[in-house]
Amino acid sequence: MTPARPTAETLPREPMARLLAVMAWLRHRQYGCPWDIDQTFRTIAPYTIEEAYEVADAIERDDMLALKEELGDLLLQVVYHAQIAQEAEAFGFADVAAAIADKMVDRHPHVFADARIDTAEAQTVSWEARKAAERAAKQAAEPAGTLDGVARALPALLRAEKIQKRAARVGFDWKETAPVIDKIEEELAELRAEITAGTVDQARLSDELGDVLFAVANLARHCKVDPEAALRATNDKFERRFGYIERQLALQGRNPVDATLGEMEALWQEAKTRV
Repeated sequence: MTPARPTAETLPREPMARLLAVMAWLRHRQYGCPWDIDQTFRTIAPYTIEEAYEVADAIERDDMLALKEELGDLLLQVVYHAQIAQEAEAFGFADVAAAIADKMVDRHPHVFADARIDTAEAQTVSWEARKAAERAAKQAAEPAGTLDGVARALPALLRAEKIQKRAARVGFDWKETAPVIDKIEEELAELRAEITAGTVDQARLSDELGDVLFAVANLARHCKVDPEAALRATNDKFERRFGYIERQLALQGRNPVDATLGEMEALWQEAKTRV
């Protein structure tokens, strides 16, 4: 028997059930949306990553209205993946929700059992220890390396930080910040030597620049600074200051291509005190 076409009135009223029903109908082979039907885990994955960044952006701007909307968009991504998995008879949304709830209970014995953890720092240590134990259990049958399982699709700075944290857990790390800064200077010297060598090899240049960025990410970790957040903030600061340059030139009936680097540098210095 062919089901009736859904309407806004016939969909469930409870919000989560309604969202799950909306996604199921979007993927329905008869009544669904052709674009939604065509999607797979792989084609949807880039949107999932994008929506996570949109959430972070709304938080950075302290925009609660936007945050509500962006969280909804991100939740839709979870529901989308779960629907595709359910169609493949792999798992469903309820399985996803149950698994994460069980994981949170297991990783918070100080909340859901009798363990005692008094500080956020102690909780972080406990959390990492439990994650390590879970990985060890999974790897019991097939041992894996310390760095295995750090997703390659992560943003490069975030992945660098996670790789470094993994290495640090087995003792491959400096105890102080000074040698980390020394390493940055060493990598910069190697990059400078490559640039001034006369014949620039782009592959080697890329390799040396990557070493500098990796060392800087390591410094951020030692300083307990989120490198992604720090770079986002600097991007925003650059935009504000460059916008100031454009506005000041516009008052003169000019634009940046009409100005000299010296003129723009002078306006940049002004911008540093004003925006």
